[in-house]
Amino acid sequence: MSETEQKLSVVLPGDGEYEDAGLRAQFVYRDLGIGDASGGRYHAHVIKAKTADGPKIGLHRHGRIDFQLVYILKGWMRFWYEGRGETLAPAGTCILQPPGIRHDVLEWSDDLELLEVTSPQDFTTEALEDQAAE
Repeated sequence: MSETEQKLSVVLPGDGEYEDAGLRAQFVYRDLGIGDASGGRYHAHVIKAKTADGPKIGLHRHGRIDFQLVYILKGWMRFWYEGRGETLAPAGTCILQPPGIRHDVLEWSDDLELLEVTSPQDFTTEALEDQAAE
């Protein structure tokens, strides 16, 4: 598949299962087929919280990424962003995370569901020191 070539992808509500095979153990992920259809240039999945309890995320940033959009579908998340501080994101919140921004996911509701869209599909995550001193 060439870089500009894409295949039609239609994923219906009953298509696919939520799986543990994602970046974070605290969540389950439902792939929306965009990675395969775009040859890895883009990715989209719905993420649901397993529970609000358990290990927290920790300060980090993403590399080798050009675009990351988070849209809260249900519930809420509380983030910390470099240059902004704490941000409560209830359902309906749309966040564009610039490449390399230092951030943390501080907490989330048990019923959290969000849509995440990235480009490219594969990117890196680097754990950082705690922002408490800032």
